Amino acid sequence: MSPLRWTCKSTRQLAAALADAGHPVSHRVVGELLASMGYSLQADIKTKEGSNHPDRDAQFRYLNEQVRNSLAHQWPVISVDTKKKELIGEYKNGGVEWQPKGDPEPVQVHDFGKEKGIPHGIYDVGKNLGWVTVGRDHDTASFAVASIRRWWMAMGRAMLASASQLLSCADGGGSNGYRLRLWKVELQQFADETGLTVTVCHLPPGTSKWNKIEHRLFSHISMNWRGRPLTSHEVVVELIAATTTRKGLRVRAELDPELYPTGVEVTDAQIQALSLQRHTFHGEWNYDLSPRPGNDVNFI
Repeated sequence: MSPLRWTCKSTRQLAAALADAGHPVSHRVVGELLASMGYSLQADIKTKEGSNHPDRDAQFRYLNEQVRNSLAHQWPVISVDTKKKELIGEYKNGGVEWQPKGDPEPVQVHDFGKEKGIPHGIYDVGKNLGWVTVGRDHDTASFAVASIRRWWMAMGRAMLASASQLLSCADGGGSNGYRLRLWKVELQQFADETGLTVTVCHLPPGTSKWNKIEHRLFSHISMNWRGRPLTSHEVVVELIAATTTRKGLRVRAELDPELYPTGVEVTDAQIQALSLQRHTFHGEWNYDLSPRPGNDVNFI
């Protein structure tokens, strides 16, 4: 096999190697030859999701049916997830922005910071509105539900006061994963506080990129702050809140200074006390949490 069969050389290196083999050509000729053979410079693309669950498509259809039904009843439908953790400080942030020529924003050479921002988002599917809670501690189920609670208190209840149900579309893993007992316990507390029946439909495993919040909210936030160092949590909140689109997206953001410890134990008694109703179709992915009788409803 030719030693050049498997290579990651540049066109200049390939030209030099061909010259050593007795075929002197310029790097431009090498580039033209590669182009004529159908080659071009390409980056990796994330398309491999691992093994597909046999009911993947059926779950998507079921989730879509639940969304349509909720919107038809004018019940709120939210897509929830945690965005990539961001390093806080004078560090390089990918992308470019307009600056006076020759005057780029100076940042640290090494990204050794320990301070991080954790943006947890809620995207209102029916109203094209976004909410992001920026945490400072840990991305736990308690933090995820606290973010939903903040959204409801600041945005949701004012617009959706007559709603009796809330549909939440979430990934299958992470701080809102279907296996997390604490996620269900915290959502039950939220249901008790608000009087809402909370329906959760999880995306099937390995399909998180299809969650609407990824391309309806998070992608626009990333574009809005590209090339800007995230020097403080307050800057992160301000940049998120300044995110808009021509299709009408508006976003509100808030800093959450609370601490959310990891390793919180959930007892079997807490699980048995849940007012949890699993759906007939994949009850581990689709379930309702209703307000429990006898609990004081605060209607926050």
